[in-house]
Amino acid sequence: MSTYYPRTKDLTRTRKSVTDSPPASPSATDKNYRHERLSRYDSSGESVTDKPLGRTSSYTRRETRLAALNRAEQDPTTKDYKKMYAEALHENDKLKSRLQDSKQELVKIRSQLDKVTQRHDRISERSTAVESEKREKQALEKRVSNMEDEIKMLTELKSDNQRLKDENGALIRVISKLSK
Repeated sequence: MSTYYPRTKDLTRTRKSVTDSPPASPSATDKNYRHERLSRYDSSGESVTDKPLGRTSSYTRRETRLAALNRAEQDPTTKDYKKMYAEALHENDKLKSRLQDSKQELVKIRSQLDKVTQRHDRISERSTAVESEKREKQALEKRVSNMEDEIKMLTELKSDNQRLKDENGALIRVISKLSK
């Protein structure tokens, strides 16, 4: 008996905790359930199921159920979950297609960016090459002008050298004439 006592005590605690909790706001299904329960009673307060079953009572129960179903269908708070699911699927498909389009556009933009980057690299390489060619050309022009100056100096020296040879030859002749 001592083993049963704590169990009963636990059960009562559990029951109390469930029943003592504040009631949540009734949902649409709870309201429909209460409505159906209330509609099972006739105006005298007697349950329809307590009356003897016959064709009329089963007919009235069927009519009551059909009326409750019709009211549930007409109730704007009742949700058509199949319709909502189909709408959600449709919306998901739209979003998936938009995502796919965005991914394709991103790939296009990346390829365009790569092309522009490659062009820019080529242009910068070309500009670097052009600049280096310009520097080389300037260096060569400077070298050419230096060589031209050297050639001018050499021709002057050659002419000076020739003049000095001629003078030297003339002096030698004069000295040889004087020494005779």
